[in-house]
Amino acid sequence: MPKHDNIYAFAFKGFLTQEALDSTPALEKFSISEHLDSEVASRLPLESMDEDLVARARRMATVYTSISAFENSVREFVSKKLLDEKKENWWEECVSEKVRKKAESRKEDEEKVRWHTQRGEDPIYFTDFGELISIILQNWDLFEPHLESVEWVKQMLKTVERSRNVIMHSGHLQNEDVERVGSCIRDWIRQVGT
Repeated sequence: MPKHDNIYAFAFKGFLTQEALDSTPALEKFSISEHLDSEVASRLPLESMDEDLVARARRMATVYTSISAFENSVREFVSKKLLDEKKENWWEECVSEKVRKKAESRKEDEEKVRWHTQRGEDPIYFTDFGELISIILQNWDLFEPHLESVEWVKQMLKTVERSRNVIMHSGHLQNEDVERVGSCIRDWIRQVGT
């Protein structure tokens, strides 16, 4: 093959390659639609951050979603059960003064910062995950028909809380920890039905 034919073939292949690339939609640095809410993600500078850190955080976002939904379902289970049994005064009658004061203090602190969204109106949303254990145990006679044992409740909720705290402080869980969280949540749902 003459030398100019090699140059022509090389240039033509380059032209075809460029045409193929130009007609293919560009991939974004991060595929936010797969794991993140695109509306929320569009309000954040994810593309300006380290790709590996974003990927690790995105993985934990899935675990966070499960833990957050679980934690709030436990809050709803506790408040619904106590409202059904003790009516509107359940917070004062069924929650220790220490837990009430701590929750009320958090609520007051959040009310001072009017420009920021608060966690909610119901005081139970201002309790820590561990304080939910305290409320359940304080009212064990009402929860006993739904829960296996005091030890089981402590084990389930403390196990999930440990992983929750890692994620809430921007940590990363190993697969074994994620599986343990999943197992605890599934067991709770089977037992309680929430």
